Amino acid sequence: MKEHLILLLVLLVGANIILSVLMKAIGDRLGIPAMVGYLLLGTTMRLIDGGGQFFSAEVLEIYEFLAELGIISLLFRVGLESNLSGLLRQLPRASIILLGNMLFSSIIGFVTAFKLLQLGLIPSLFISIALTATSVGISVSVWQEAKALNSTNGELLLDIAEMDDIAAIVLMSLLFAIVPVMNGHIEANFLPVLGKTIAPFLLKVIIFATFCFILFRYWERPMTRFFERLEPPPDPMLMVAGVGIVIAALAGLLGFSVAIGAFFAGLAFSRDPDAVNMDASFGTLYELFVPFFFINIGLQLEFQALTAAIDLGVVLLLVAVLGKIIGTSIPALFTTGYKSAALLSISMVPRAEIAMIVMQRGRQLGEWAVSSQVFAAMIMVSAATCIMSPLLLRPLLQKWHQVEPEERQQMKENR
Repeated sequence: MKEHLILLLVLLVGANIILSVLMKAIGDRLGIPAMVGYLLLGTTMRLIDGGGQFFSAEVLEIYEFLAELGIISLLFRVGLESNLSGLLRQLPRASIILLGNMLFSSIIGFVTAFKLLQLGLIPSLFISIALTATSVGISVSVWQEAKALNSTNGELLLDIAEMDDIAAIVLMSLLFAIVPVMNGHIEANFLPVLGKTIAPFLLKVIIFATFCFILFRYWERPMTRFFERLEPPPDPMLMVAGVGIVIAALAGLLGFSVAIGAFFAGLAFSRDPDAVNMDASFGTLYELFVPFFFINIGLQLEFQALTAAIDLGVVLLLVAVLGKIIGTSIPALFTTGYKSAALLSISMVPRAEIAMIVMQRGRQLGEWAVSSQVFAAMIMVSAATCIMSPLLLRPLLQKWHQVEPEERQQMKENR
């Protein structure tokens, strides 16, 4: 029986790798983000295997493990591609827009879920935090396609979106620390629980951040050089990825999420140009494991909950879109023109990686945290926003051409 299970797993994993590549290729040709295809793949497998003949409890446990590696890969890369010193320099320019889009998205999300939809405090908190984060990769690919990423607005978008991700990860880690302690207790206990939880949480953050700082301030560069001398590429990248996985696991053991640890590890390595250059090599591991995160989410989707969550999904989709459009465009109008405000606000609409990590963690806690209907509704929101934003952005970027530095210089010379 064990041998049969192993062979079945090998078959399923191999088939998923092949189908993931095909779904990504199809999505690229249709202009649809790959994560939508991965979610569709997972839900299709769940539908085909209605009786649980293939996806037994043992098989799903392995998919949970692969999904964890996918989460680590996602957040490690987010940290690795972040330029913390550069972001701090750009903070005065982008902070007003950042605060507007995050505060408005989170507040309107929470008020709608808690007051209008009557979902309760904990699910409303999960929805609120999930709606703050932007999936910058979705919009960036459209800006790159239009050769506009190095324009003034393109650079501003990158600054806002990267800081948006970092702020959302901080909020996510605080949420993960507070909610399990409440464990479904009455909502009146929220403030006392917050007071009792935040001090130990901040202490653990300080200890973990200090450990990461010391490790990477004094050992990261010698470690990277040692890896490079030891073996030729891609082995140094594998060693760096291994360190990132270890840091993520330590964060999990300390009571954080592995996602938080992976982000810290990537952020620490981002200060070393040699480590950042390994990001291209890391892409293969990224493309291998990340699809399993979204496939696993699709496997968790219950079709009865999906049909029952359509109305809920439509309301949350409207909130998700308006939260970023209004929250980004209003402050952007004071610093840029209406065209720039429109482009930036539409670019901030997609919700994917971090939003799904937040909702998946809530789903793992149980129905009291994130119900099957709320989970299904947020999957709909994620897929819809990731499809809508590129469809709106492409014609606008063609209509409102964004001038890159080289093109600007050429225009000056022609004059």
